[in-house]
Amino acid sequence: MSVPIDLHCHSTMSDGLLSPEELVAHAASKGVRVLALTDHDEVSGLARARAAAEQQGISFIDGVEISVTWRKRTLHVVGLRVNPQHPALLAAFATVRQGRDARARQIAEGLAKAGIADAYEGARECSGNSVMTRSHFAQFMVKRGHAKNVKSVFKKYMVKGKPGYVNHEWMNLDEAMQLIRESGGVAVLAHPGRYDLGFVNMHLLLNEFRDLGGAAIEVVTGSHQPPQYEQFAKLAHRFDLKASQGSDYHGPGMSYMDMGRLPALPAGCVPVWQDWPEASQLQASVS
Repeated sequence: MSVPIDLHCHSTMSDGLLSPEELVAHAASKGVRVLALTDHDEVSGLARARAAAEQQGISFIDGVEISVTWRKRTLHVVGLRVNPQHPALLAAFATVRQGRDARARQIAEGLAKAGIADAYEGARECSGNSVMTRSHFAQFMVKRGHAKNVKSVFKKYMVKGKPGYVNHEWMNLDEAMQLIRESGGVAVLAHPGRYDLGFVNMHLLLNEFRDLGGAAIEVVTGSHQPPQYEQFAKLAHRFDLKASQGSDYHGPGMSYMDMGRLPALPAGCVPVWQDWPEASQLQASVS
């Protein structure tokens, strides 16, 4: 049975294919009743999404997904219930945008050496002048016929050792957690099954995340396989963390899972939304 709560998705304000309004409309069409928009290092789409959600009768949560460097690895932390007007948050993301642009130019240089011209301009056009991400390069390259789909672009061009790979230093975990905390938000470790950390590093990460004020981990998410639901449910319990869920939807052809298809959290999980008024309203409306 699917659960009508989705706390991780992306719009055109970062690397999604749908505008905030289109994304909310799609969520509504799939039966989502509580939605968080979590664009990468960007909160500029939240007001538009909230207005659209009110029209659709969806309870809306202000969110963001922050890129983090932890032990030379890139991780993502979702902030839920953040204040999108918080000055420190806005200042930090302005700095991140500058860093993303510098990385984009390096990616384009690497692709040019591999015979792919005008990648920066093409990715910029795909981004619509929003935050530049690797997905925009992938969209451009699919359009130009360099690959059949976005996933194959990443495999062929964007992973370590390939021409479009650029090592980038994001903010550290402590900084990201402080930003989320000071903006009134709740920190959630995004899609932990994607990081390939191994047993020891995963436990080190979860211990540090919890000690820095982390509240939850994504247990059910688009990129997790069903056996991982139970795996991360157990880790959430072991580290006294709540459980979150989100499709990580980016748009048609770019997502592991469509909205409205998330299964229920495994038994024993404490939902991150347990005490939220939006969840109480949802429960009242379906009971």
